[in-house]
Amino acid sequence: MGLYYNAKGLGAGGTSNTIELLKPKDSSIISSINIANVHASATATVTLFIQNDPESGSTNTYKILETVNIPAKTSLLLENKNMLNHHFDFGLYAEIGNTDTIDILISKQK
Repeated sequence: MGLYYNAKGLGAGGTSNTIELLKPKDSSIISSINIANVHASATATVTLFIQNDPESGSTNTYKILETVNIPAKTSLLLENKNMLNHHFDFGLYAEIGNTDTIDILISKQK
């Protein structure tokens, strides 16, 4: 089972620079995440993080990737099952640069 996202920053016609990939309370075991920069010539910037949404209103955020540059027409593949074991209380999010266009493919274990 996989999840697929075509993400665009606000300056590229998207609705937000932050994309919710998995909601909090959506427990999943992720086997891999592929982030592809689909732009023909510009580098894309990506931050990947988990964040909870407690009733107290005080969120906790933990970065998996911090402002990683992905060159045009290339991909970044993450395949560490221990790192990608999505915790029940946290959502998974990607933040991209304002003018970036990327595809995100998430493979989940059955």
